[in-house]
Amino acid sequence: MVKIGVVLSGCGFLDGSEIHEATLSLYFLDRAGAEVVCFAPNVAQHDVVDHAAGKPTSEQRNSLVEAARIARGKIADVALAKAAELDALVLPGGYGAAKNLCDFAFNGGRAKVHEGVARLLREMHAAKKPIGAICIAPAVVAATFRGTGTAPKLTIGNHAATAQQIEAMGARHSNCPVDSFCVDEENRIVTAPAYMYDARISQVGAGIEKLISEVLRLAASKPGLARSTR
Repeated sequence: MVKIGVVLSGCGFLDGSEIHEATLSLYFLDRAGAEVVCFAPNVAQHDVVDHAAGKPTSEQRNSLVEAARIARGKIADVALAKAAELDALVLPGGYGAAKNLCDFAFNGGRAKVHEGVARLLREMHAAKKPIGAICIAPAVVAATFRGTGTAPKLTIGNHAATAQQIEAMGARHSNCPVDSFCVDEENRIVTAPAYMYDARISQVGAGIEKLISEVLRLAASKPGLARSTR
């Protein structure tokens, strides 16, 4: 059984993980028979947004505590995640990826990534284990590898301004429709645009299903799979 890490950033698309993207990722992974382990940074969210009003509030919430809502309580600090214990890694999108996993929402091409998230991504890449990133989460990947000599091929759909910022960090952007995905075979990175488009959940789900299938294909092609301890 392959063991896949899923990195969440909160709960809710305006300040944390996009719930549809996260849930669809977990569903397709489970349906394929993978063991899933959820992680999130144990940090205060950048902000808390009233999703009914679409406006920030004065509340303070913790990314890990909020992400536990999606993970049904089964979640660990990303600082404890080890690439040696995983076969692949998936990052759903939502503004939390650009606010809590990194600060791309505010600093664009100069974005800095949360230390634990960056470490885990670099360890996975060094071990040639696949990484999947959805919606705006490819920005986390681009920022992590900026200046390292790795130029991953990524997609955030067809949003020109965001694609330009992705490329400013040294990544190579490829336009992609909502129901499809982009794969960088050399770097073993798979990305899908999902809600970077104003799309229906069925369209988003089609793209995420393909991404998960490709991540699992790449994971199965790597010898020495991490074995479940359950």
